[in-house]
Amino acid sequence: MTNESNKQVIGLFGFGVVGEGLYHVLKKSRTTNAFIKKICVLDQQKERSLPGACFCFEPNEIIKDPEINLVVELISDDKAAYHIVKNALIAGKSVVSGNKKMIAENLTELIELQKMTGAALLYDASACGSIPVIRNLEEYYDNDLLLSITGILNGSSNFILSRIFSDNMDYTQALEMAKQLGFAEADPSFDVDGYDSLYKLVILAVHGFGAIVKPATVFHAGISTMNAFDIRYAREKGRKIKLVAQAIKRPDKSFSMFVLPKLVEPEEYIYNVENEYNGVIIEGEFYEKQFMFGKGAGGFPTGSSVLSDITARLHGYKYEYKKRMYFNIPKYTSKVILNIYARSDKQEDLDMFDFLEINERYVSKTSHYITGKVSLETLLPLKQEIYKRKVFLAFTD
Repeated sequence: MTNESNKQVIGLFGFGVVGEGLYHVLKKSRTTNAFIKKICVLDQQKERSLPGACFCFEPNEIIKDPEINLVVELISDDKAAYHIVKNALIAGKSVVSGNKKMIAENLTELIELQKMTGAALLYDASACGSIPVIRNLEEYYDNDLLLSITGILNGSSNFILSRIFSDNMDYTQALEMAKQLGFAEADPSFDVDGYDSLYKLVILAVHGFGAIVKPATVFHAGISTMNAFDIRYAREKGRKIKLVAQAIKRPDKSFSMFVLPKLVEPEEYIYNVENEYNGVIIEGEFYEKQFMFGKGAGGFPTGSSVLSDITARLHGYKYEYKKRMYFNIPKYTSKVILNIYARSDKQEDLDMFDFLEINERYVSKTSHYITGKVSLETLLPLKQEIYKRKVFLAFTD
């Protein structure tokens, strides 16, 4: 087939849930002037839904194909994804990627590569599934009035929490259902321990505040250490537990970021975000709170987001990183105070936290908790120990 100047000839890397979802979404999109020429996969023996002639196994078959003018990278291996994206950009090919870990950890280099080559890298699909958060931050909120980005950014963990609080399942049952439905991987730690939300939040901070923050410097904790006591505690307080990511400006023009379970009150927007859906609240000085809601997990929702990036490239769209170009970039800080709930099966585990103020302390034979004020800065060195000791943390505001 000839390569018309206004046609996207796609080389696709990966044919998993999202890759196959994109293939079917693209077939249904009759007005999108794009087609997939080659699909590069790793496993040569795996049975697939398309004829073998559609697939190749060597990345350079796509990177060096002069007819292919758009690379779509949808693989799970972040290191392999980095080399694919880097080599494609160097070759002058624009790229659409959904690999949030790869993007979050290499943003500085990827932005420079785009400047150097003139090729574009789009990755709306890397954050919040079907919700176009990145492009909204780039285009609609292209000013320095943004105050905060808060939301449920991981559909898998939210599905699990919905089953627990709506259907009275325990964590193990809910996790198993999420796996069966394809919302959680065989190893669910990337989702339930907050890594997925962390990488998405780092990406959103670039487009919201212009700041590039190393993921390792941001505190995160997930829901895998949650137990029946924590669920009962939340219910007694009239709240639900949600895994929440937040980036917020401070009065001194710095900003903080973290990912933590939250004890959410009924009047909060995200209280009723259920199942595999994401919900993102963008707050500004004069436009107050804007709420975006949509599916955050599954092949078709994410495939639709990838298709949106493909269409955007068809019209020459690229990120301008306006907050980095035109405004003072706020400094990232972890010197902020949070109100937290910390629970452990062992009283001595709670001694590692430096509470500035204790509001409530509970001691029993099986569970112990403290609520009070803690500096986010003091939590950072404890990340691994918190997980190792199976301490559950949540914040309230």
